[in-house]
Amino acid sequence: MSERRKSLVREQIARATVALFTEKGVTATTGDDIAEAVGMSTRTLWRYFPTKESCVRPLLTSALDRMGEHLRTWPSGMSLVDHVESRGAFAEETKRFEAPVSDLIRMARQEPGVMAVWLQVHHSAEQLFAKILAERDGDDPDSLQSRIRAATLNAALRVAAEEWADRQVLVDPPTLSRTIRAALVSAGWGDEPLAT
Repeated sequence: MSERRKSLVREQIARATVALFTEKGVTATTGDDIAEAVGMSTRTLWRYFPTKESCVRPLLTSALDRMGEHLRTWPSGMSLVDHVESRGAFAEETKRFEAPVSDLIRMARQEPGVMAVWLQVHHSAEQLFAKILAERDGDDPDSLQSRIRAATLNAALRVAAEEWADRQVLVDPPTLSRTIRAALVSAGWGDEPLAT
């Protein structure tokens, strides 16, 4: 199976898992339920994911993966916010995942297994961000500066996503891209490029 096909199957599993978690609750949802919802055997499901909670990972990693792509193409002399907005695709990219992801992020507050996946996703993203930022700056990814910059970016993205998810119950909720933009500006990634 091609990597593209595997990625689509993982996303299908993630969406079905969120729907089941929302409908039945995390505790009441079984691996058999998830496998049946996507039309595969439970044994095949466990080849994709080690636990039922980890089945949601693709929905949580997607926006962070996109941010990694934006970091790799970020030109000198431009703020990260301006770069992300100049690519034009960021708002569209985030719309595709908004509904199930907001449910999932809110769910993480009450479900330790989902929270563990949420925090693992961000920990992995932080390591990736440190590597990309270090390459950009000609620095070591393990240097204090690279790690702090990556942690700052990662924290801004995590808090923005949590804030956005909480506000989805409002009559006129903000978009994920607008909330991320505000968080990045607040964290210093906005008006001017960060000094290196």
